[in-house]
Amino acid sequence: MKAYNIIVLAKQVPDTRNVGKDAMKADGTINRAVLPAIFNPEDLNALEQALRIKDQFPESKINILTMGPGRAADIIREGLYRGADGGILLTDRAFAGSDTLATSYAIGQALKKMGKIDMIIAGRQAIDGDTAQVGPQVAEKLGMLQITYVEEVLEVTDKTVTVKRRLENGVETAKCPMPLVMTVNGSAPDCRARNAKRIMKFKKARTVTELQKENEDYTALYNEHPDLMIQEWTVNDIETDASQLGLTGSPTKVKTVENVVLQAKDSKIISAADDEIEAMMVELIKSHTIG
Repeated sequence: MKAYNIIVLAKQVPDTRNVGKDAMKADGTINRAVLPAIFNPEDLNALEQALRIKDQFPESKINILTMGPGRAADIIREGLYRGADGGILLTDRAFAGSDTLATSYAIGQALKKMGKIDMIIAGRQAIDGDTAQVGPQVAEKLGMLQITYVEEVLEVTDKTVTVKRRLENGVETAKCPMPLVMTVNGSAPDCRARNAKRIMKFKKARTVTELQKENEDYTALYNEHPDLMIQEWTVNDIETDASQLGLTGSPTKVKTVENVVLQAKDSKIISAADDEIEAMMVELIKSHTIG
């Protein structure tokens, strides 16, 4: 039976529903230490599409690739609980402060090291940036074809993938040859729940760094069950140009981060009259809400 090598790009993101006054550092980057960390929602939608392909082709392998600090290994464990086969944590202080350009460069270099890949599946965008740029940038850097706004994978053959895309004004069906990159919308089916047996199996899955902080010696356990070892790659494990990493390789700078809570007094009712609509547009532009 045909088997596919599938990589799911996932990100641990700060819960932007809880943005406070300390959410931003002086250098314009997000202070992730003060915000709860969650699995990026649309990346979970992407994982579900990968798992559905594996349901159809059981010999397929799904690995999660995530870039972030050590605690981002939680994302890989979460994927293992839901059906993924393994994962790689790309972590190094050299990656800190990366914008989408630097992030896609580092991820692209890691993907090159992972060998033959049939499909790379990612969420459309992350809730901490809302740029929807990393997936397409990775495809461009790898010279791979891409399909964006995927809502459902309809068919996978030996050479092609057929999907349904959810667009602003409707849906369309698209077919693309492999290998390819797909980005998945939040309108796609939710990811399946954790599997109790897999939680018991992978609850001790750790990176090397995490093991070094453990009080117990798990050497025998990991020798017997190597699938419990979460791979951890640093900048030294992939071929990179230092000038394209982290803040140095990031032309995008964040000016400020704030939590906007709309109150009832902030609402306004207008009629369909042209002058009222025009006045509203002027007000929104002046307040930098649009434009």
